[in-house]
Amino acid sequence: MIRQFTKGIFQRNPVFVLLLGLCPTLAVSTSVGNAIGMGAAATFVLVFSNLIVSLLRKLVPNKIRIPCYIVVIATFVTLVELVLEAYLPDLNASLGLFVPLIVVNCIILGRAEAFASRNAPLVSVVDGLGMGVGFTLALTVLGTIREISGSNTLLGLELIPNFSPAMIMILPPGAFLTIGLLLGLFALLRSRREKGGVSPAGEGS
Repeated sequence: MIRQFTKGIFQRNPVFVLLLGLCPTLAVSTSVGNAIGMGAAATFVLVFSNLIVSLLRKLVPNKIRIPCYIVVIATFVTLVELVLEAYLPDLNASLGLFVPLIVVNCIILGRAEAFASRNAPLVSVVDGLGMGVGFTLALTVLGTIREISGSNTLLGLELIPNFSPAMIMILPPGAFLTIGLLLGLFALLRSRREKGGVSPAGEGS
């Protein structure tokens, strides 16, 4: 069970290893606050959609499984959006369209189809939690680098007085530059692990 949880954080991180969900990752990682908010929202949807899909896996006809999964995911996304609108309107405004677009996030639909529909509820919840934490950590790393270098702030607090940040880092080019460097770093680390005889974890439970 522990291995199933850590798999989504390290060996099969959805952003740095599987390269999934890059559109919201690049768009909302301009600050740590946005990154954590989007990560928490996606984690909530991942965990509960995995749970429901797993519980219904033997009841849903194979031909309509994808539409059914989307309805389940959309239900939890709607709940997240309503909570953000009610209690965190500033964060909701910052995340904008990317909250409802969680419905079609390939990480969530992919885990529902590839894992939750084939495994028991408990292990599916653990898988969703691990993937969600991995996604949140990836967003937070990107958000930290971009906010510090592009705004000279961290969680909105100024770091170095009279320092001129590189504004490009909070713009789209900065997002692509940061993700490219981080992907290269993770690829290097994986290559060294494999040479050392440590293979990445598989998809099994």
